[in-house]
Amino acid sequence: MEAFSLSPLETEALGLSLRVALWCVALTLPLAIAVAWLLARLDFPGKAVVDAMVHLPLVLPPVVVGYGLLLALGRRGPLGAWLYDVFGITVAFTWEGAVVASAVMAFPLMVRAIRLSIEAVDRGLESAARTLGSTPLGVFFSITLPLAWPGILTGMVLGFARSLGEFGATITFVSNIPGETRTLPLALFGLIQVPGNEGAALRLVVLSTLLAFAALVGSELAARRIRARMEG
Repeated sequence: MEAFSLSPLETEALGLSLRVALWCVALTLPLAIAVAWLLARLDFPGKAVVDAMVHLPLVLPPVVVGYGLLLALGRRGPLGAWLYDVFGITVAFTWEGAVVASAVMAFPLMVRAIRLSIEAVDRGLESAARTLGSTPLGVFFSITLPLAWPGILTGMVLGFARSLGEFGATITFVSNIPGETRTLPLALFGLIQVPGNEGAALRLVVLSTLLAFAALVGSELAARRIRARMEG
């Protein structure tokens, strides 16, 4: 049991990873739902370009994404300089920056899952609600959103799990700062660089695997319960 007891460094990394992942999902979810609905329900010029831009982080090397964030949101970047000069906010090399990096990498997965769920919603039900006098916004909240909820839940879990495992964009954008940006993957990376830390590294591997597994299983069980209630 002692071999798998977490040290303060590992507990700190776990707490930071959970905080980053939760903030990542909370901040990204509303935008992911909006973009997913836009791509699922509307046809407009440049839709293919928007779709490609949304999914671009999936095919780019994470280091490229992190470096792009550093150029844009670093202290000397256009957005980063503006945030600092106007609001006194620094994003790069902070845990908030880790949230941004995780959000950018998790966003395509969330949008994809939610979009597929919205596309599966019967448009006839939406049309019927509109003929009964419901507004487009009312149709979205009363028909589309509840029926798409299993996909939304899946997107949330995928975003959470992706944030827990995010490494390349995070280390490039916010570095590996103890107590500030050192999440589980970064802590594991640091441990395997030094001989003799095999035990600690193994604990983090096991912990990361258990967290991801629990998230996926929990998502599947919750989705089944939601589907059962909807069918009932």
